[in-house]
Amino acid sequence: MTNTVQVHRVYIKATPERVWEAITRPEWTRKYGYTGLADFDLEVGGKHRTRPTQEFIDAGFTGDLVEGEVLEVDPPRKLVVTWKLLMGPEGMGAEPYTTLTYDIEATKTAGTRLTVTHDLTGAPLTAEMVGGVHEDIDAGPGENAGGGWAWVLSDLKSLLETGEVLVP
Repeated sequence: MTNTVQVHRVYIKATPERVWEAITRPEWTRKYGYTGLADFDLEVGGKHRTRPTQEFIDAGFTGDLVEGEVLEVDPPRKLVVTWKLLMGPEGMGAEPYTTLTYDIEATKTAGTRLTVTHDLTGAPLTAEMVGGVHEDIDAGPGENAGGGWAWVLSDLKSLLETGEVLVP
């Protein structure tokens, strides 16, 4: 799945406010997916970054893992940011920032619908990573693996619904 625009959707048995917090607060982001510490300056033009957890530091990644700028913010409904993965395989550093949109919507019957739209124009290596081309759930931090958004959203859903992540 290396399309220029990737759309991923998951339904989560949680309120939009809880989903928003899980996306934007480091005390949540350290628990699921790739376990980075996300910091957001939640205003248009604000910066965001994902800092490494101790596991990443132990694997040799001491700098920020992701960075970008906030383009649109409407808590708890929508967040649009530029997004650049700083820790990928060789060549990713030359790719441009991509645009990532989180749409969070309460449904009448299925909890909250979270749609992640990632515009990866001009960033084929990033598209491979976030599309799950290098999926290997047994790889450790810093290894060339990535279940991409499908992995992250599945883990987020599991955490919010059960209090447990997919792989402890």
